[in-house]
Amino acid sequence: MLAALSLWSHGLAALLYGGLSVGRLRHWRGDPLHRLLAIVFAVVSAWAIFLALLDVQDILTRLAESARNLAFLTLLYGIMQTGGARASQRAVKAVYAAVAAVVGLQIVVGGIVAEYRDIPLIFDALVSTSQILGITIAAGSLVLVHNLYGQAAPGSRSALRLPMLALAVMWAYDLHLYTVDYFTRGGAVGLQAFRGVVLVALAALFALSPRGASEWKIQLSRAAAFQSLSVVAILAYLLVMMSASRTLEIVGGQWGPAAQLGVVVVMSVAALALVPSARLRARLRVFVAKHVFEHRYDYREEWLRFTDTMGRRGQEGVSLEERVIKALADIGGSPAGVLLTADAHYRFTVTARWHSRLELPPTGDGAETLARFIESRDFIVDFGAMRGSCLVAGDVRLNVPEWLVGLDRAWAGVPLIHAGRLVGLVILEHPPFRRALDWEDFDLFRAAGIQAASYIAEARSQQALADSRRFDEFNRRFAFILHDIKNLVSQLTLVARNAERHADNPDFRADMIATLQASVKKLNDLLARLSAGAARDPEPPRPTDVQPVVEAVVGAKRRAHPIQSVGELPLIARAVRGSLEQALAHLVQNAIDASPRGEPVEVRCFESGGDAVIEVIDRGGGMTDEFVRTRLFQPFASTKESGFGIGAYEARSLIEAMGGRLEVESAVGHGTRFTLILPGTPAPASLPYERIRA
Repeated sequence: MLAALSLWSHGLAALLYGGLSVGRLRHWRGDPLHRLLAIVFAVVSAWAIFLALLDVQDILTRLAESARNLAFLTLLYGIMQTGGARASQRAVKAVYAAVAAVVGLQIVVGGIVAEYRDIPLIFDALVSTSQILGITIAAGSLVLVHNLYGQAAPGSRSALRLPMLALAVMWAYDLHLYTVDYFTRGGAVGLQAFRGVVLVALAALFALSPRGASEWKIQLSRAAAFQSLSVVAILAYLLVMMSASRTLEIVGGQWGPAAQLGVVVVMSVAALALVPSARLRARLRVFVAKHVFEHRYDYREEWLRFTDTMGRRGQEGVSLEERVIKALADIGGSPAGVLLTADAHYRFTVTARWHSRLELPPTGDGAETLARFIESRDFIVDFGAMRGSCLVAGDVRLNVPEWLVGLDRAWAGVPLIHAGRLVGLVILEHPPFRRALDWEDFDLFRAAGIQAASYIAEARSQQALADSRRFDEFNRRFAFILHDIKNLVSQLTLVARNAERHADNPDFRADMIATLQASVKKLNDLLARLSAGAARDPEPPRPTDVQPVVEAVVGAKRRAHPIQSVGELPLIARAVRGSLEQALAHLVQNAIDASPRGEPVEVRCFESGGDAVIEVIDRGGGMTDEFVRTRLFQPFASTKESGFGIGAYEARSLIEAMGGRLEVESAVGHGTRFTLILPGTPAPASLPYERIRA
């Protein structure tokens, strides 16, 4: 039954793969991958024929299976080559070479195993070795398939899905077959017979895969190479252990416990030597970078780590400067560093340290020539190239200041250059394994230094902008206050002028005292507005009775000019009493200044559409439409010769801050109407503001 299944299934598989090979021959002159596929399918067809007609242990069958593995590995390698320069990493080539070498060893073992059929000891050892080699080939090939599909370009995954699935199933079945065969001493007869059915099913996957092999593109990364090397190392360990176990089993005796003890001792010694020593680990990384990879750095990973370090704002109190040092130190594996910032005269100052104890002066003088050279050349300082007090840079010999000469632990000086200007210099200490700087270090440090300098320059710009905004806020408040002081001075001047004529009048003295008290209160309020917390803690709007505010402003201004006040009671608005009084005082004062002597200013209060409305009307000279539209609410724009142009601007700012708006109507020769509109609110039984005052 099993023999018939094997014969017919493998025969059908041979026909199917032969047909696939002929189908690919039509594209022989096209993409090279089509030629590879035609050869691969032809080899699989031949192998299926041998399985159908010959014994599994026959030399032709074994050689054909090895040829099948080599053919598919060649196909995978050909697809890998589509990744361009990144796909030529020696680490990945080493994985393919290792698996191919195991296939070659399997060919050798398969060629001689039949010669020792009459010698049971050797024959069993060779059969076990062949089975172990089969397990290794299948497992290693699965790793390559996984990494190849995982690194496929986004547009190629759909095209690669079916062929990679077919290869994964084929080698997974082989892995299961050889594992069962190894542990059952050749008892996987059923799995061998069912192999043909699997081949037939996989032929359908190959047939359904896209014809355009040119779409099979990958983007191999260094991470994939490390994964491949790690898995191959694990497989090599399993191969050695399984071979040693079967050898000891065949030889017999008491060698097993001794071998186990030896393995434990060797691994313990290796772990004790490698794990505690940072120097040995660093030397191992350098060796791998030199002899396995074409480039020392994985630039993508380095850049992601650099940006991640720079982006960790305020982590555990670490400043931006310390993050700059750490980000640059991580690139070269340096354990510590120090940042020197350069001023306009190229004097260096120690700004930050990261795990560094380098002894540097507070201000590093005498480095102007070196700093200018670093700035002009974007030069990486290689402290290993220093000869005494001179730094050799090609044909140039630069004198180095004394405070830089004696830095025994210094390794590299990375310049921070922004917009052609030297911002600073990061001095990195030697990594645990001392090595000379090479061109890759120079290139990566140079690019990272420019990026780090931009971070520092941006932070400084943001700080300067914040300082400028604080000064602007102070200047704005001071301009408002200066305008109010001018009004107070005018009021006090009027009181002083009238005092000469009416000093003996009791009513005038009482009015003068009230005016002085109001002026003192106003000055104290102005000083409070200059305090640092005045701008940060504004009082929120609350229900406010408008009429007392209007009466207070009108009463204070009526002494200097006649004012008519008309209002509806009660009129409640959502406002800040002090801000409303200040804004209304500006508008009334402007109306007084614009009105002819003896011409009264009108102040009207009423409710309109749920809003509280206050109108300030004068019959002065008025303003043009162009002035109202473009200059009225701009600071320092005024129609008065001695005016600051602040009143209307501050009034509108205060009103808008309370959620209201200020409208204006004016005509030249007919006067001006300012309309102050605030959100209204129903009159409560007792106003919160009045309760607070009480």
